[in-house]
Amino acid sequence: MTEDSPNKQKLTTASGRPYVEHENTQSVGNRGPLLLQDFILHEKMAHFNRERIPERVVHAKGTGAYGTFKVTQDISQYTKAKIFNQIGKECKIFLRFSTVGGEKGSADSERDPRGFALRLYTEDGNWDIVGNNTPVFFVKDPKKFSDFIHTQKRDPRTNLKSPTMMWDFWSLNPESLHQVMILMSDRGTPYSYRHMDGFGSHTFSMINAANERVWVKFHFKTQQGIQNFTGPEADAMRSQDMDHAQRDLVDAIDRKEFPKWSVKIQVMTAQEAKIFRWNPFDLTKVWPHGEFPLIDVGEIELNEIPKNYFAHVEQAAFAPTNQVDGIGFSPDRMLQGRILSYPDAARHRLGVNYEQLSVNACPFITNNFHRDGAMRFDDNGNDSPNYFPNSFGDVAPDLAYKEPAQELDSSLADWYDRNHGEGDNDHYTQPGNLYRNVMNEAERKNLVNNIVTAMSGVSGPKRDQIINLQLCHWFRADIALGMAIAKGLGVDVESAVPKQHS
Repeated sequence: MTEDSPNKQKLTTASGRPYVEHENTQSVGNRGPLLLQDFILHEKMAHFNRERIPERVVHAKGTGAYGTFKVTQDISQYTKAKIFNQIGKECKIFLRFSTVGGEKGSADSERDPRGFALRLYTEDGNWDIVGNNTPVFFVKDPKKFSDFIHTQKRDPRTNLKSPTMMWDFWSLNPESLHQVMILMSDRGTPYSYRHMDGFGSHTFSMINAANERVWVKFHFKTQQGIQNFTGPEADAMRSQDMDHAQRDLVDAIDRKEFPKWSVKIQVMTAQEAKIFRWNPFDLTKVWPHGEFPLIDVGEIELNEIPKNYFAHVEQAAFAPTNQVDGIGFSPDRMLQGRILSYPDAARHRLGVNYEQLSVNACPFITNNFHRDGAMRFDDNGNDSPNYFPNSFGDVAPDLAYKEPAQELDSSLADWYDRNHGEGDNDHYTQPGNLYRNVMNEAERKNLVNNIVTAMSGVSGPKRDQIINLQLCHWFRADIALGMAIAKGLGVDVESAVPKQHS
């Protein structure tokens, strides 16, 4: 404490040295040049120049909160994960919501999928479920991901968002139709993060104590009720409050109206996967609930806004590689690609030691042979061996955590087309069912209006080609849908309806 200010802390440099002149730089006389020796100026400006870490390429705009996960049902027949070994068991969680395509300063109410990235700090390590507010995605092979994201960003010549790029890509990739339909519905503009469902989206595996494997999908059903903006309401909110979803979450938790989600899973056996009419590992498809009903697992509650946004929300780095014993991967192509890309993105954005940051660190013991690297701010392993095997330490693999071998369908490696298998090129049945059987009349009307508005932005010499090709996809999903969109766009139906339907 300073003598004249007993209730205040000393002002210090980053190294801890107290100093006084925080606002005035040392100079030669009142109007003379500044002195190089005033290192406080250097420290302030150098740190300021580096305050912005690289923005996330996707999911740049987001918010997050801490909370708890509580087990409500026994699912030990499916998994040996320790987090599920007792009804009533709880663990700390961190949940980050985000928009996908916009920059960090974009509006929360943009028409965009929403990220739903959940971390559970379990006794067996951190478990990340990195999903969205939709059960499907635009593409099914990770090689196409960067191309897709480029179409959602800015035109390289105009530096403007381009409806032409988006619809050109979608029209040439009919596998995107299911997700595009969801995006163009009112579900593409959630009222808030609290009022939307979340999905693990990918197919994962669960392994029980008998080393039996089943395939699973994760669902997070909001207990606040689904609420969405219509297209015009979302447009209006962008001009009223660009941070509406951020403000809504913070204010709700500050009011102690803690948002909750019911955690559920779908389960598919290996035999069911072999005879399922679609590829169960295809991220553009869902598992119908009538065939694979939702099973209750637990509940998550958000009850703590981080005290510092940057330290926790901005520096959070999720990765589907963060699994725990009893939870595993699947042959889902997009999941396999994210296993590589997500940790790689975090190392680029935050540095190789990003998992030591408090929001990313496992709160329980960790042992490995990683050493050094930028920003290594723990004890760096002290004097323990940095190699394995060795004759001096006591860190060794525990064979109890070994996963059972997985039987593969083929031993032939090739560049298989993503639509190679039976049913893989059926891009229309599920979107059609969504339109006919799930949406009500008002939702269908809003969907058509949103699609017409979005497709009206297509321009350039390829405009008619792009629109007609995309219309063919809408027609194949549902004739009435295609007719309504064609009418809204003023397109001659005879030129747009495909000769044959698949």
